[in-house]
Amino acid sequence: MPPTRYKLLVDQLSEDIRSGRLPPGTRLPPHRQLAAREGLALVTATRVYAELEAMGLVSGEQGRGTFVKETALHAGQSLDLHSAAADMVDLSFNYPSLPSQAELLRSGLRQLATSGDLEALLRYQPHAGRMYDRMTVARHLLRRGLSVPAEQVLLVDGAQHGLATTLMALLQPGDVVAVDALTYPGFRLVAQTQHLELAPIPAAGAGPDLDAFEKLCQQRNVRAIYTMPTLNNPLGWVMDLQRRQALVAIARKHGVVIIEDGAYSFLVEDPPPPLAMLAPECTVYVSGFSKNVAAGLRVGFVAAPLPWVRKMERVIRATIWNTPGVMTALVSNWVDDGTVARLEEEKRRDAKQRQQLAAQVLGPLRRVGHPASYFVWLPLAEEVRADQVAMALERAQVSVSTAEPFATGSHVPHAIRLALGSVAPDALRQALAKVRKAIEDHTDC
Repeated sequence: MPPTRYKLLVDQLSEDIRSGRLPPGTRLPPHRQLAAREGLALVTATRVYAELEAMGLVSGEQGRGTFVKETALHAGQSLDLHSAAADMVDLSFNYPSLPSQAELLRSGLRQLATSGDLEALLRYQPHAGRMYDRMTVARHLLRRGLSVPAEQVLLVDGAQHGLATTLMALLQPGDVVAVDALTYPGFRLVAQTQHLELAPIPAAGAGPDLDAFEKLCQQRNVRAIYTMPTLNNPLGWVMDLQRRQALVAIARKHGVVIIEDGAYSFLVEDPPPPLAMLAPECTVYVSGFSKNVAAGLRVGFVAAPLPWVRKMERVIRATIWNTPGVMTALVSNWVDDGTVARLEEEKRRDAKQRQQLAAQVLGPLRRVGHPASYFVWLPLAEEVRADQVAMALERAQVSVSTAEPFATGSHVPHAIRLALGSVAPDALRQALAKVRKAIEDHTDC
């Protein structure tokens, strides 16, 4: 059977894009113009562009048209976040580390080797973790303003596994989950894996638009909302108490499960109470020790209402059985002896210094963020395309993220997110200067 005219046009345009005959940033004809030129129905022309967009070759921008995307970007800038190549300065992914941490690990392992029943740590652990370690994490959470019994704390293999455990335990494929229009890409990934429908909520100042959330709950059977009230990633907002109370009221009214991500909350001094403290009966609090201690530890935790704990234990058993006993014991000791608290304080200072450096080097560029966060959001001018800026920076050996990995809806703003916590200050200064130059060069075009 010969290919249809529609399919031939898709193949022709995709080949023109991949070969460079249609370079990145090219504005394609409007739908009606394409239909008239090719002798197609308008609906067929729309279908052509939809397929090209699904292939990752073009992006449709409301009010502006359809543009050819930069297809040479590595995955961290266009699809999913990952570490940059070894010869790149990585501003796409955060793994904040302090010079003293390697020595802390050596000391901690020596202490662990000479105390307690080391052999017991090499055996299988309870699925939710040893009760001693769960009590330790409960004390750690109390420092964050969350009072929760140890029986409601479960240890997981990092915060990402905590999110996956929560979704697998509490939701079903097809369930609707409300999310910020710009949110953590790792949650997007696990939600897609579980075949959940993400319903984006636009931002309204320092938090989600709660009128839009209320309207969504009235129109759809929303099962859960995923939110980062204390230091949103990527925008850096901190929701005030009034907005948190309003969000909780809407969730309670419509029977919505609240999934609260506290991965970066340690960077904010004296924040309002966690949502899990305001609505303990319907909130799951997820966090870990990757950002405040070290990513390689892969120890996280979930605090959940007691009726949901058994469901989550079953998921932990099905996925990892239990967290590594040695790493969990190491983290537990560091919580008890104050090491975690000390690292958090040092990283708050470090993040503030990096934000100050970013403000100094980026100068007049518009910045969105929190003064103590490890990331900054750079909205671009109307005429500037994020994929072209990211490609120029890649050629300059700097890896950044565009907005695409963070966007949960069809609208993807032209913006750049910079992760400030993964490189040394001198390298960061040089990389930020390259970012500023790339944006200014494209703004002047």
